[in-house]
Amino acid sequence: MRAEVAVVAFDLFARRGFDHTTVDDIARAAGMSRTSFFRYFPTKEDVVLGHLEELGGLIEATVKARPCGEDPWLGLRAGFQAAYESSGSSPVRALSLGRMLAETPSLKARQVEKQARWQNLLVPEVARRLGLADDPADPRPRALVAAALGCLDAAFQAWATTDGEVGMPAFIDRAMDVVTTRS
Repeated sequence: MRAEVAVVAFDLFARRGFDHTTVDDIARAAGMSRTSFFRYFPTKEDVVLGHLEELGGLIEATVKARPCGEDPWLGLRAGFQAAYESSGSSPVRALSLGRMLAETPSLKARQVEKQARWQNLLVPEVARRLGLADDPADPRPRALVAAALGCLDAAFQAWATTDGEVGMPAFIDRAMDVVTTRS
């Protein structure tokens, strides 16, 4: 049912814009009450970004499953690749999401909030891979994860401007490679 409501919502967002579509509009178009809508999605933003919670867990699991001696940067890259492959989102829908994020401050803020949760998931594993204690006073693991997430965000934004002519993984590689060649 969540997927069906999301399809209806994305159609409305494409026609009217995110900010001009209300929860009541989505509920009505999906044939449900406003109360039912909130059983599936805590907020309108979660219709668009709710899948990020799962993807954060997948990235974490992928990084943890990587070889013990592997550089954490490579593990994070593999986690992003796994998230991209599992998202199952069509390029058209992903491009629509990219445009909505660029145009809608409330969505961008919600995305930043969810990525902060990803960071909290990933920092302990990155600290372990760096041979460090998970010490909140040590900025290195958090800085590495923040840099990787910044690369992912930059890659997604750049990819969205190309109408998907080049695959998203190429943009992730380009963004992450520039950081490693500068260090």
